[in-house]
Amino acid sequence: MADGSALAGLRGTALLDALDRVDLAGLDVNAVADAVDPRDLGRDDFRRLLETLVRLSAETPAFSLAKVDPTRFATLVSRASRAQLEAVVASAPLREQVLDEIFSRMGSHLRVDRARSLHAVVHWRLTGGTGEGGYDRYSTEISGGSCTVSRVVGDARPRVTITLALVDFFRLITHQATPAVLFVTGKIKVKGDLAFAAGLIGYFDLPKPG
Repeated sequence: MADGSALAGLRGTALLDALDRVDLAGLDVNAVADAVDPRDLGRDDFRRLLETLVRLSAETPAFSLAKVDPTRFATLVSRASRAQLEAVVASAPLREQVLDEIFSRMGSHLRVDRARSLHAVVHWRLTGGTGEGGYDRYSTEISGGSCTVSRVVGDARPRVTITLALVDFFRLITHQATPAVLFVTGKIKVKGDLAFAAGLIGYFDLPKPG
């Protein structure tokens, strides 16, 4: 693995431009994540960064978003402004890529010690999507100490259905907002077991931004 020296000293758009020029052979995607600070980027540049990584992953699998360390990924998202995140979710293909990546990781973050005896189906409705009713819909089923995710909501009756904007979902999973704050400000809607929904995040050991 490269140590990121090819990107040393570069910031902002200069770093993004360099990704199209440097030899990616042996370069670790986490070295790129370490070199990027969304606060040095413009509104559309954070979207450009993620689009670049997705494009490069087709040529170099090591650049897949799945290879980005969870803490680094959380740090990138937490440092991005709301406007930058809104630019990301406005791109339907990128929105889907990022959402699929986040939900695919949920099983690995489940706290088995807390969830071993739990059985619950949670339906997520993320506004501004391309699915039925204008939502991106996911279903997570926690059972027997494991968590499985489905892109298409099945027939299982959910214990709770949670509706919120994708940007607020990003803030929630990166510890920038709590369910209680989102609820009292009207940014999250809950149908079903409110007490369970309030403690749902506690069943997961979500990575904290660095």
